[in-house]
Amino acid sequence: MSSEYSIFSEPQDAGPPTVVIADDQALVRGGFRLILKAAGIEVLAEAADGEQAVAAVLEHQPDVVLMDVRMPVMDGIEATRRILASGGGGPTRIIILTTFDLDEYVYAALAAGASGFLLKDVTPEHLVAAVRLVRTGDALLAPSITRRLVERFAASPGGPAADEAVPGTASRGTGKPGTAAGSGCDLSALTPRELEVLGLVARGMSNAEIAAELILSEATVKTHVARILTKLALRDRVQAVVLAYETGLICPGG
Repeated sequence: MSSEYSIFSEPQDAGPPTVVIADDQALVRGGFRLILKAAGIEVLAEAADGEQAVAAVLEHQPDVVLMDVRMPVMDGIEATRRILASGGGGPTRIIILTTFDLDEYVYAALAAGASGFLLKDVTPEHLVAAVRLVRTGDALLAPSITRRLVERFAASPGGPAADEAVPGTASRGTGKPGTAAGSGCDLSALTPRELEVLGLVARGMSNAEIAAELILSEATVKTHVARILTKLALRDRVQAVVLAYETGLICPGG
């Protein structure tokens, strides 16, 4: 298992995660279904396009959606936005599937509220671990990839500063649900220590690394992160990273 992905055990009082797979390639869906089934993870439904994915999530209320980015009828970005904005998916978490790790469409999906992304050539072990991780409510955050992605498409010169630059993104600071800089994302609400922690989260540091950097206990860092997400109305660490770059708290290479 790559050290870039955190692994969490499932809560002892919870059953196996439930999943909806959305991909326009039947072979990909079938392969993922077999991998998850072998690991005791139930696949509630499959979808061949974004419209089917939205309907399947609203009907089945899965814990996790494996969402392809580029699909016919409705792409994965719009499907992600609709699922999260509707609230009809409950605590459903979305993992974006992509062929390329530096893809502007992936950035748009993360900004829309996805909890992370996986490359389609992911190993079976990574796939299963990712579903279990995201199900716990944490983000699937591979720092070296996610940070590079956000730097390139959110904050670097020529990046998507306008809505049209990347399909599916919403205006920053408009208060639209599901966006990284949506309602409640006012950095002035954070204490100086929380701003410091947010900056380190945006640099891809884990709670343990932040604790060592600030000479704090890991439990204290975890509390700071939880308060940051609550104050800024963010779903997870991925959106915190996106927000830190979009607001200029962290600059590329910073």
